[in-house]
Amino acid sequence: MLTWRRTLILVILGLMISGGIAYFQHSPGYMDADYYLAGGLQLATGKGFTEPYLWNYLDNPAGLPHPSHAYWMPLASILAALGMKLTGQNTWLAGRIGFLVIAASIPIVTSTLAYTLLKRRDLAFISGLLAIFSGFYAAFIPVTDTFGIYMLLGGIFFMVAYRQDNWRNFILGVTAGFMHLARADGIVWLLVSFLVILFIPTDGKTQPKLLTNIISLSICVFGYILIMGAWFVRNDLVFGSFLAPGGESQFWLTQYNQLFSYQPESITFNSWLQNGIMEALKVRLWALNMNLQNTIASQASVFLLPLIMIGAWKLRKNPCVIIAFITWIGYIVLMSIIFPFAGARGGFFHSGAALQPMWWALAPVGLVTLVEWVGKKRAWNVAEASRIFLVGSVGLSILLTVIIVIGKLFSPVDGGNIWSYEYNLYREVNTKMINSDNLLNPIVVVANPPGFYLASSKNAIAIPDGDEQATLLVARRYDASYLILEEGGFPDGLIGLYQNPGQYPNFHFLGEVEGARVFRIDP
Repeated sequence: MLTWRRTLILVILGLMISGGIAYFQHSPGYMDADYYLAGGLQLATGKGFTEPYLWNYLDNPAGLPHPSHAYWMPLASILAALGMKLTGQNTWLAGRIGFLVIAASIPIVTSTLAYTLLKRRDLAFISGLLAIFSGFYAAFIPVTDTFGIYMLLGGIFFMVAYRQDNWRNFILGVTAGFMHLARADGIVWLLVSFLVILFIPTDGKTQPKLLTNIISLSICVFGYILIMGAWFVRNDLVFGSFLAPGGESQFWLTQYNQLFSYQPESITFNSWLQNGIMEALKVRLWALNMNLQNTIASQASVFLLPLIMIGAWKLRKNPCVIIAFITWIGYIVLMSIIFPFAGARGGFFHSGAALQPMWWALAPVGLVTLVEWVGKKRAWNVAEASRIFLVGSVGLSILLTVIIVIGKLFSPVDGGNIWSYEYNLYREVNTKMINSDNLLNPIVVVANPPGFYLASSKNAIAIPDGDEQATLLVARRYDASYLILEEGGFPDGLIGLYQNPGQYPNFHFLGEVEGARVFRIDP
């Protein structure tokens, strides 16, 4: 374990960096984080698991309000709601308190996991620093999304896997339950729990017998159900099934925009087959390429990749390291072959966060191993060289993190804050166009419904895949009165409406705000 001084350094530094980034994030910034914050706001204000917006039509929603978290899982919203209830403030700042606490905890969990690998405090401390200066993840950990939650739970999972006591299997199940409550792909971690139970005996010596295995797996499943059981019951009461409806259509998407189809029943195996096997193969190769790029750039910050690989080879007999790589391969298959569109468009980036503590734990091991190998050939002072290169790796991580975070937060043109651009745009559109139109309780068709709701307190639904007729059908079914088209934020079928706003009789052009064109929809 780390000394209390180093532990305190990691906590303070983690809070400083995450808090510093959070200072410039005046809103969630993108739809996933908007959704979780809006869900937390609903819970904190006593409206339960309902939502006054629709961001897809996969479950053929009857209207607004709609049962929430039918696609995304509820844990991030629950955490946001806890922050609001704790402070008594239903604000963005209050909603992210729990996420900032998690951000400060991730380096501690990472360094503790790292210490279990080689029992070296210096390497464990470096791992904790790498977790603080986390490259592409740094800007996303402080917001109301699942990145920090998944990192924390992933690190805890592998720490628990090392335990040699009777509580291990139960805690693995509980951890897997929380991971599923955070993300739909969290069910994977129940399967990973089974791998740990079957291949890492708690006595550390012998493989347990069949009956012992059955009991251990049952205890694990009990822990998982203890967390997920209530959510399964809720889904059954609301949707008539343990899992929310509409998810099965994800298997048969032929393009990403079908996720927003107004007629999800048309997305079937036959439609997928008719699109062509070669096209399906091409999509999956594209997704695999995107996910491998994500592995190199986001999960390994490019320069850490060879160090992680060397560290893994050094500890290749460690069962937890083996299981971590099996899990990574499983996610590659899941997010490239089974769910290529969701995976390549952010799913793999999200799910891979759970493995980051392991990669940050392995990187210093790999660096020291490499320095020792080179040092013997060049007659280096290995101890001194190791210290220099370890400090250098942290310095490089700091540099990359600063560059990436600045690029995420500020415009390269004028230096203005771009993280909250969409939120500010929606507020301006609502003030200048919709409020001034004096229509009572309007519903708005927009690219980011939960984001528009947060910015305006107005109900909103998603722009459906298709042309203006599809938009008209959706608007009439759900009594929507306005349409907002942001440049680059609508399907190809609406290009004509955007470019020629005065030529469509059912859409009355009200004006434009920073490239967003606003229409009143005729009933």
